[in-house]
Amino acid sequence: MDTIAAIAAGGNAPCAIGVVRVSGPDCFRLCGQVFRASKPFGELEARKMVLGEVLDAQGRIIDRGLAVRFPAPHSYTGEDCAEIHCHGAPVVLREVLEALFAAGARLASAGEFTKRAFLNGQLDLTQAEAVIDLIDAESAAAARNAAAQLDGGLRRRLEPVQDALLEITSRFYAVVDYPDEDIEDVRPEEITAALQEAESRLAALLNTCRRGRVLKRGVRTAIVGLPNAGKSSLLNVLAGYDRAIVTDVPGTTRDTVEETVLCGGVLLRLIDTAGLRETEDLVEQQGVERSRRAMESADLILMVSDDAVEEAHCSREYREEFRRLLREVGGCQTPWIFVASKRDLSGRTSEAARRIDGDARNRPAACVSLSALTGEGLEELETAVAALFPAGDPAESGGLLTDQRQEEAAGRAREAVCRALEALQDGLTPDAILTDAEEALDALGELTGRTAREEIVERIFSRFCVGK
Repeated sequence: MDTIAAIAAGGNAPCAIGVVRVSGPDCFRLCGQVFRASKPFGELEARKMVLGEVLDAQGRIIDRGLAVRFPAPHSYTGEDCAEIHCHGAPVVLREVLEALFAAGARLASAGEFTKRAFLNGQLDLTQAEAVIDLIDAESAAAARNAAAQLDGGLRRRLEPVQDALLEITSRFYAVVDYPDEDIEDVRPEEITAALQEAESRLAALLNTCRRGRVLKRGVRTAIVGLPNAGKSSLLNVLAGYDRAIVTDVPGTTRDTVEETVLCGGVLLRLIDTAGLRETEDLVEQQGVERSRRAMESADLILMVSDDAVEEAHCSREYREEFRRLLREVGGCQTPWIFVASKRDLSGRTSEAARRIDGDARNRPAACVSLSALTGEGLEELETAVAALFPAGDPAESGGLLTDQRQEEAAGRAREAVCRALEALQDGLTPDAILTDAEEALDALGELTGRTAREEIVERIFSRFCVGK
């Protein structure tokens, strides 16, 4: 392989420290032309920062900084690798990179450092995917899970399944290939026990998909309600600033407004929608239609209501609109929370919430009362959201399936194991399940990267940034 280089930190805007990363067989020679220290670069003590002069392509001093070298195989990529740390002015970093190119390096492609780590056996594919998950993490929980997966958390959950399937297939082939050897046949009850254990572990792993998706992508949350119910105010108080326009005029929100927030430790991708009501206004009609589409595609619905629907002066039309909306939200299969939004005015929990069970087929997961203006009572909503989307057992950290590719591969492995179990239950001989067991192993190998096709590997690493 040739030697690659890229800016790993900084480069787009001034920052305190910038990092240029280099990897490949000619790494130390090239770095020696760009970084001048008390010793030749290749003789510097491994994994120890050294102070020196940073040179441009003409050999002129452009900065003073630090460098560290990582001899193969004890490096991130498994190759000779080095980093040059200098001041984070974009022009300095570009000059360092240009000097390395002039010396013979080439620009690394997106994710090429991590791809080399995978190809050189430093990481499996689940760990490589954890690198980009860690970079893209938007919550502390997502970062913790990615870090644990990078440490091999998911691989360790898969190893017992792979070992059980390998035991079945290897012993069968040993008996067939070496008939003269005293090798005990695999008994059907042993195969059944191994397959049942594999199926149980794969089923448990697939059950983590929902939590994994929540950690990685967040919960798509539609805020719905009648006009002036306090939807935009709720969005603003959750976001911590005035993200949406709030007025007393019904129909102010004509389009969906989106914002990402943490609520109860859960990442919510909020969608503030137009008030759901019958209207003659063509523009507002389009907003209402978008609101309904947002509600249909949501993972969670926050139905916001003020307490006016219970007041004596409330019009009959308004009450009918409210009941219609309750039926519409309650008719969805999506989990939802009833939010009484004007506790600062009413001073009590919404009476409307107490009649919901009779109006909705899909009962709310919780009824909470808060002030969308002041934030009073917001902890009730946080508790309800956290209960709907629990973090799970901390011991499972790193063992969640967070990617559709992972889910599909694990699903195919489980299907193959189930087919093998059915074949045994139907009275077929043990050799009949061999194809299914090998298919399950191939699917698990694709998940970890042992048998992943080249196009799958390319698609995964195309998600990375240059320099990682």
